[in-house]
Amino acid sequence: MGNYRLCYITRNYRGVEGSGNKAKTDNEDTLVEMGAVNLGLRRTFHDNKALKFILDLTGVIRYCFALRKGDIVVLQYPVKKYFAFLCRVAHLRGAKVVTLIHDLGSMRRKKLTIAQEISRLMHADYVIASNDVMRQWLDKHGFTHHLGALGLFDYRSKTTHQEEKEEKGTEVPKERSIVYAGALAMRKNAFILQLPDVIKGYKMHIYGNRSGLPELKESDRLIFHDFMPADQFIQGVEGDFGFVWDGDSVDSCTGNFGEYLLYNSPHKVSFYLRAGMPIIIWEEAALAKLVEEEGIGFGIGSIKQLNTRLASITEEQMAAMRDNVRRVSDTLAHGGFFRKALEEALDKLTMGK
Repeated sequence: MGNYRLCYITRNYRGVEGSGNKAKTDNEDTLVEMGAVNLGLRRTFHDNKALKFILDLTGVIRYCFALRKGDIVVLQYPVKKYFAFLCRVAHLRGAKVVTLIHDLGSMRRKKLTIAQEISRLMHADYVIASNDVMRQWLDKHGFTHHLGALGLFDYRSKTTHQEEKEEKGTEVPKERSIVYAGALAMRKNAFILQLPDVIKGYKMHIYGNRSGLPELKESDRLIFHDFMPADQFIQGVEGDFGFVWDGDSVDSCTGNFGEYLLYNSPHKVSFYLRAGMPIIIWEEAALAKLVEEEGIGFGIGSIKQLNTRLASITEEQMAAMRDNVRRVSDTLAHGGFFRKALEEALDKLTMGK
């Protein structure tokens, strides 16, 4: 691993059900496989806020004393309260910092101005953006240190999708089914309420908390399911495609959550791929180009397009997409996207400009 020590700092996670925590703990597991040293306390999962604060602060203090000159520290952004401090301590001790972006506060939650966020990120020596579109955005808005891009967030799980046996010789074209999974809320996915009037010729299966959309009306084409545990979903969910769409319109992704798809890499994409499903995504989303290039799905401008688009997909095209999904899913299961992006960062920082 060269003449440096690869390091990271874990923390207390209040459960891993949320996609953000799952992505971060998966990356920590990849770091361990790469020989990285945890400079904080061991990873814990306590819900108590006071205990969480004490554990995280104690981990930060331990980090300050454990750092050595020449270390390369990996931080996963955002780091609540401590990001700039952790970077400053690293530089004072003669170490460098690589930061992977999970979320930008200036985009979705609007808690920071763009200038504030760029200023904060400039404390890192190398930033891995969530995807290439975000990398270009950071470059355009004044980030001047080294920049890389992740692509997809890995999804580590020993569970694999159990594929159904294809029915041979059927003369009747199979009616396609689409899966949409996630936490439901009016501010995030109100578009679902319009689907009964839009869907024709296929079925949409919704997995989530029905209470989040109390006005949701089921139909023979819009079928609701309760949350399914992640491993159970990956192993056994039935559907032809996983659907990535946010906002309150069926014609475009709108609002803060919808527009955030222009720049972020939803963990949901990786979740669907691990469940063996190709992706349908808003054509303007940051990941739409990657989905098309990898042959793991396609983009649409409006949900209304699915009525004809799905009917035109042949079994040969479906088989090709599923083959590509298996290939990419295997990479996600073993931390391949993060490993590749981090190795590029380490090469840049250790070989010089």
